[in-house]
Amino acid sequence: MTETNDKQSSLDFVYDFYVKMKKNRINLAYEGEITHQITKAFTSLTENNMALDDDSNTVQKKVFHVMVECLQNISKHAENRHSVVTSKDGRGIFMVSKGEHEYNVTTGNIIRNDKVAELKKMLENINSLDKEGLKNLYKQQMREGRLSEKGGAGLGFIDIVRKTGEKLIFSFLDIDESNSFFVLTSTISRIS
Repeated sequence: MTETNDKQSSLDFVYDFYVKMKKNRINLAYEGEITHQITKAFTSLTENNMALDDDSNTVQKKVFHVMVECLQNISKHAENRHSVVTSKDGRGIFMVSKGEHEYNVTTGNIIRNDKVAELKKMLENINSLDKEGLKNLYKQQMREGRLSEKGGAGLGFIDIVRKTGEKLIFSFLDIDESNSFFVLTSTISRIS
């Protein structure tokens, strides 16, 4: 009887997930390892979907750019929850939702708690800057930015805000004493 209940519970979960995706206008959702092949597949799927909706080339390019930056962020910086490295690529979640006036690219991945304060400070700083401030910060980071052991100096985040003109929406959710779940949403206007 328990196996039947488990199967029914799984079926109920799938339907509930479907309803939530429809309600939140999520066109694409993925959880797992992020690789170069996955990135190519997502951009191709999104390109086909956007072509059906007649989104401008400018909007499409911005969405692709944000997708690639976000996926690279997971691939390079996601932590493995169990500290067992099975590959060089990170794991996380990735979603694209489409509203009437915007696309939202949302990612989530595990990060170590000792990285949260610095990342939060960086994101808040990026969000506080105007167009000129972002341009200057980008140039400064290119010249003298401190690279982490995995590369990057926040350039991807800066570039996303520069390209979209929108602030980053982010949150850090506690998992345990060592790890948090980092959620990031980038918004791209569908109105050129």
